[in-house]
Amino acid sequence: MVETAAQARSEVTLLKDVMLPMRDGVRLAANVYLPKLPDGAEPRNLPALLTRTPYSKDAVPSPPADAQLSRPGMADYGSYFTSHGYAVVVQDVRGRYKSEGVWGMFTDDANDGVDTCAWIGKQAWSNGKVGMFGTSYPGGLQHIIALDDAPELKTVIPVDAVSNMGQRGMRYDGAFELRFWNWVMTCGNDVTWRGHDSLSRLELAQMAANRRDYLANLPLRRGATPLKHAPEYEAWLVEAMQRGCNDEFWSRIDVVDSARRYKDIPTYLVGGWYDSWGGNTTANFVALTRAIKGPVYLIMGPWIHGMQAGYAHGQVNLGIDAAIADQLAWRRQWFDRWLKDADTSVGQSAPFASKVRIFVMGTGDGRRSEDGRLRHGGYWRDEQEWPLARTRYTPYYMHADGRLSTQAPVEPASSTTYDFDPRNPVPSIGGNVSSADGILLQGGWDQRGGDHIWNWKTPMPISARNDVLVFQTEPLAADLEVTGEIEVKLWVSSSAVDTDFTAKLIDVYPAGEDYPGGFDLNLEDGIIRCRFRESLTHEKLMTSGEVYELKVRLYPTSNVFKKGHCIRLDISSSNFPRFDVNPNTGEPLNQHRRMIIATNAVYHDSARPSHILLPVIGTADALA
Repeated sequence: MVETAAQARSEVTLLKDVMLPMRDGVRLAANVYLPKLPDGAEPRNLPALLTRTPYSKDAVPSPPADAQLSRPGMADYGSYFTSHGYAVVVQDVRGRYKSEGVWGMFTDDANDGVDTCAWIGKQAWSNGKVGMFGTSYPGGLQHIIALDDAPELKTVIPVDAVSNMGQRGMRYDGAFELRFWNWVMTCGNDVTWRGHDSLSRLELAQMAANRRDYLANLPLRRGATPLKHAPEYEAWLVEAMQRGCNDEFWSRIDVVDSARRYKDIPTYLVGGWYDSWGGNTTANFVALTRAIKGPVYLIMGPWIHGMQAGYAHGQVNLGIDAAIADQLAWRRQWFDRWLKDADTSVGQSAPFASKVRIFVMGTGDGRRSEDGRLRHGGYWRDEQEWPLARTRYTPYYMHADGRLSTQAPVEPASSTTYDFDPRNPVPSIGGNVSSADGILLQGGWDQRGGDHIWNWKTPMPISARNDVLVFQTEPLAADLEVTGEIEVKLWVSSSAVDTDFTAKLIDVYPAGEDYPGGFDLNLEDGIIRCRFRESLTHEKLMTSGEVYELKVRLYPTSNVFKKGHCIRLDISSSNFPRFDVNPNTGEPLNQHRRMIIATNAVYHDSARPSHILLPVIGTADALA
């Protein structure tokens, strides 16, 4: 029987605010948790668990909301793992909280991480072995240290980890993910600014409180907002919003392109279908499985960012089995296997019975749950690879009358045209976001407006907008499972020299007793900035009126579209504030002063058969 975190507590020796020297003389603050042994004995020969964080090593997690299960804080990690024979080191990254130096997004983290591992290896209580844990930014820091080959590092568990920032991370095929704008703009409420004068702190706090107004007045210009009082944050954000190419600026955590540099260690990748890094998590699994012996494991749940202990988000309930209730015990199984060579559940039972474990969504009854959410449901399934070898990649073609069908169009010439006004962008309703409090909703939502959508308060479905092209199947004759990576191939033209095209996959529930208007559940979405249609490493503007073939990559998913449901694909040119809005002028990124309306066209004829390529599992006869 696996011992739970609640059952395992020990007396802990906490060495607080230990200042670790880095190679350049800057000192970083860490809390070190050690077992308190009887008779005052000193601990020896301990493997260490390390996490490095910009969110304060002393942070206490927020209380759980709704029906969600609780998440442990750093003190919980320290108490639990010291009771099982580990040392735990929690460190503030450079320039944050009690650490010295100047923060820069991942600028110094490779050297600092390697130096921290080396410091751990030299301590009297250490056996020289380090494992790493952490979610989001701390997840990405694990990738950085593995790419830099720290000798002491023996295994990692990157959860919802930052990676591949110039591809589908901070820039998404050329567009900028505004959740990072939001992350930086909220720094005014951060204790990092304790050294600023009171007026500067007040200005930063006011900026954070009114960031929706700032959001409506992009681009961000250096020195033009209170962010000038936090110059290192302003400098990073301005440059990030100007750097559309996947170049050296974004390369510090590029796992996909640098997989052969990754240290050959056991790696457990954890992600979610609604997580902001879900596409990167599966891409990293594919790249690392090819590049290292590992072993490399992957688990993908139905979660939003950092909520592996949850089973509901947005307006959707996936069932309590979707949650991993004990966030400490399963990590210990992994660390015991690779840091203590213990016989654990790894390779034997859930969640480690196979190298790939996925949650297949969509098998619920569609009724309203006790917490007022749609019971979308689902179940766990073990697989042997990703993508699944038995996948049948099936094109669903767009037609002039709005149909989405496995039958290819036969018309010699056919297109749908719409006007994209960047002053009135299509609002984001849920999706794969994080760091988005105040501007974005996370996870699964009915695609209609209301008071919960600050930029779409009218209770009108998003499909009613003239700038959203809706393509939908007939009600399915049988259940249809879609599991894997998803892409949309489009033939397009525009009156502008640069514009965007977006795509969103939706599971359309029919009308029922609990949802008389049905429920349009967003699954995954994506975007392409047309100047990057040929390559993410260089820009090339369009010629007005010329037809181009391009690809919109959506995040992966696993979902059963049930009998009677419809598969829907929405095509447009904005998804705001999930992504920054293209002004359609072709000016340098984040330096425009004008916005123009673009007349955009999507082609769906025999020569230009725009379609979504769905990874179908099992038979594809649901439309029969």
